[in-house]
Amino acid sequence: MARDSSAPDAPTRLDAGPRAAVPVPVADLVDALRAYRNAESSMRGRSRDSMHLGRTDMTALRLMLHAGQAGAPLNAASLARRLEISTAATTVLIDRLEKSGHAERRRSRSDGRAIEIWPTATSDAEVRSTMGVLHERMMSVAGALTATECAVVQRFLASLGDAMTDLDLPVRAPSA
Repeated sequence: MARDSSAPDAPTRLDAGPRAAVPVPVADLVDALRAYRNAESSMRGRSRDSMHLGRTDMTALRLMLHAGQAGAPLNAASLARRLEISTAATTVLIDRLEKSGHAERRRSRSDGRAIEIWPTATSDAEVRSTMGVLHERMMSVAGALTATECAVVQRFLASLGDAMTDLDLPVRAPSA
């Protein structure tokens, strides 16, 4: 974004990053984003803990819920691809989710030979009760913004997502 040369310099502060002066509004925005990310991470952790699930298990459950709602339930192979884990690890994960009452294997209605992985009704209700409250709160906060503010925030978050996705990090050699 071009800077208005007639505007007075924005106050700056040193950020914890590369020790360059960062305009206060930019530093405050990044701090707010970090605070949100920490709050979301904490909420997700509490949600996993309340359901006695690990991170990958909860992600699998979320993927199964979305797939089921879209009318395209997952099989073990597609779940493995989406989680980026081996099919063997996926089998163990599904077994664990079945044993804990969070998922079940069902024969496909369209292809009786295929097995689909579904969340149980209890897990679906538990996730909906937690996420429903979260969704309502998010919609309330977003609903308080003007259309212009929504467009700015959406553009900012999309650009930030692109910046994170396109980041190439060096691969460290395993230590001996």
